[in-house]
Amino acid sequence: MRAIAVLTRRFLVEYIRNPVNLLVLVLIPVVFVFVAAEPMADAAELLGGTGNAVETATTGWAAAFLAALAMYFQTRQAHSADRRLVLAGLPTLALVVSRMMTGVLIAVLVSAAALATLFLRSEVEDPFRVAAGTLMFALIYVGIGAAVGALVKDQVNGTVVILLIWIVDVFFGPALTSPDRVVLTRGMPTHFVTLWMVDLPSGHGGNLGDLGIALVWVGAALLGSGLLLARATRAGYRPHGSRRPGWAGQVGESFGKGVRQYGRNPALWALLVAVPFIFIWVSKLITEEQYSVMRVLDDGREIDVRLWLPDTHAGTMAPIAVASLATVAGLFIALGNREGDRRLVQSGMHRSALLLGRFGEVAVAVLITSAASLAVTAMVFPAKQWPGFVGGMLLLAAVYALLGMCLGFLLGRVAGVLIAFVVPFLDLGITQSPMLRLEPPEPAVLLPGYGPYRLLIDTGLTEEFDETGGLLIGLGWVAALTLVVTIMFVRRTSTARRQARAAKHLRLREAASG
Repeated sequence: MRAIAVLTRRFLVEYIRNPVNLLVLVLIPVVFVFVAAEPMADAAELLGGTGNAVETATTGWAAAFLAALAMYFQTRQAHSADRRLVLAGLPTLALVVSRMMTGVLIAVLVSAAALATLFLRSEVEDPFRVAAGTLMFALIYVGIGAAVGALVKDQVNGTVVILLIWIVDVFFGPALTSPDRVVLTRGMPTHFVTLWMVDLPSGHGGNLGDLGIALVWVGAALLGSGLLLARATRAGYRPHGSRRPGWAGQVGESFGKGVRQYGRNPALWALLVAVPFIFIWVSKLITEEQYSVMRVLDDGREIDVRLWLPDTHAGTMAPIAVASLATVAGLFIALGNREGDRRLVQSGMHRSALLLGRFGEVAVAVLITSAASLAVTAMVFPAKQWPGFVGGMLLLAAVYALLGMCLGFLLGRVAGVLIAFVVPFLDLGITQSPMLRLEPPEPAVLLPGYGPYRLLIDTGLTEEFDETGGLLIGLGWVAALTLVVTIMFVRRTSTARRQARAAKHLRLREAASG
């Protein structure tokens, strides 16, 4: 018991002493509960859901999002250290219990942050029910985060798997859509938690009831993930190295490794199929069959057009899928190579060759993510100008992949993933969305997705190309972000080069004096 208490305290201190974790502990609830709750409630009315239920459920969504990613990175990053502890004699049970107790405490912490934001925003009719529901959300996703951490080694894949589960659970759950229309979502982790939390009857006639089934999910998530963590501590891990030739060869090698990394990662290919399918195809299936009015620029004039909502909803979800995948890809290209690039430059590799290789990896990520989403989009959305629509999607992916690289240079994994998901969501899903308002607000022009999104709306919904301005804005973002990434890369690797030069000069002076 003493070992469990000590380990739990150290694990929790490791989480709390990171100031970025504390920042996102405030940022994510503000984004979901303060900023996005009302627009998502409006979207729920279009999709057959309940607006009031959405505004309450956002606390659970925020807590689940924070808890899952925090638990995933804690278990994944400490995987090798945990194995060494077990090999050194620490009982596996003590290690797993410590990890899960840390997850429970993190769940309490993120739930408190989300609830505090809700209570500041508005009065709550049944605070106990909302608090209990929020905690159940967080506990279930602690289990999901730990389970993915035990099973998925690659952090890009693990992050996208968690986001995919969370997105399907939330956006196709009973709050945003009708609880009676999509029967398959009854098997999602927080379906019954949501219904009990917002006091919506599910029609389930079993003895357990909605609360009972929700508690079963909590217990199963924690127990199942604990067993997977215990199994993972016995798994092996084999690092692998690399060699580098001269400048031209270094460019090819750096780029080639990025391409090979995509090619031999089957989980990534599965996600590239699953994420667009969930975002785009399922969006069309769950949307009410009705018309909506949207404002577009046609032949130089702003006009309001009447469009079939299921097709339009699928088309507007495609950019969100592309931006989210591209941002995460760019983030992990920068994160995964951040320390390694320093050592490579210090050992003598040309910085320009290395940087070109990284940009080549970003280009591959842009092409793959765009192609995967466009393949699904073409099945459900009849774009009016396909060449322009494809170009707009590539431009959007390039902007967000480069933005992801900037985040990778600035932030750690947990904060980076959170911000990488939140920015496309707020930009494309809330601010730019033509489903929520006829025109985006004036400050939207400052967001990275403004230009490419204007281009996609124009080429997707009208017969004539009118968005030269949107194209130029998007290209301007690509140029500016490329410059920012270059400066960040040079600054980070210059430190290593200066240290190498100083060490070389010191050795020369010592040799001369000797």
